[in-house]
Amino acid sequence: MKYGIIAGNGRFPVLALETARKAGDEAIAFAIREEASSEVERAAAKCHWISLGELGRLIELCKQEGVTRIMMAGQVKHAKIFSNIRPDWRLAKVLFSLASKNTDSLIGGVIKVLAEEGIELVDSTLLLKPLLAPAGPITKRKPDSDERTNIEYGQKIAHALASLDLGQSVAIADKACVALEAMEGTDAMLRRAASLVEGKSLTLVKASSRRRHLLFDVPVVGPGTIATMVETGTTALAVDAGRTLLLDRDEFLAAANAAKIAVVGMEALEG
Repeated sequence: MKYGIIAGNGRFPVLALETARKAGDEAIAFAIREEASSEVERAAAKCHWISLGELGRLIELCKQEGVTRIMMAGQVKHAKIFSNIRPDWRLAKVLFSLASKNTDSLIGGVIKVLAEEGIELVDSTLLLKPLLAPAGPITKRKPDSDERTNIEYGQKIAHALASLDLGQSVAIADKACVALEAMEGTDAMLRRAASLVEGKSLTLVKASSRRRHLLFDVPVVGPGTIATMVETGTTALAVDAGRTLLLDRDEFLAAANAAKIAVVGMEALEG
């Protein structure tokens, strides 16, 4: 099977490319110059570097390589999408047609253009299903009663936030919402939250958007998440089971267990 992978930052695209190679699939990387690491080039069967905004070039390269199925892997910071982007005429046309400047609208417009060119956007987790978070406790330590209360409260807020396409994560302390994630990302949000409740432990709740698909914006956690949690005094993490990728899973769990951080997979809220 041949896949195209639009590679953003982080380990997600590298793991997807490595998994495809091990499975004997041909994975062509379209690495975003402003985001992707050089690891992408080493892991891919072939790699093309493109800049944010080069939708026309992406389509041309897909046709050149015979790619008809493509997936998005890795983060592209929301702030870059709407501030650093230099659109070519194909993307400019999409941007001009948007009723609102959010990720859902933008990617939805791109999906439509790709489909018109015979290119299907497929599930971002297609190659990494074993890395999706299971339901229930994931680490040795389970959330204590206070953390469970924070998680139940935080999950409702996180899902409301994700449904508005604003962010995926919230920081909770003592049954109060301390910070919401927006364009700055989860790590920056946690550091901001820690500065507001010095001496108190935080609970991090990360939710997926209420979409039925996993085509883009899939929640991701990894060893870096645990490092930031340790730095900010965050003692528990709740994620949506079956909809959140645990990258470098063994290293992630080892770091969480060493820090006595509780990680749990929750059933995603509906509606």
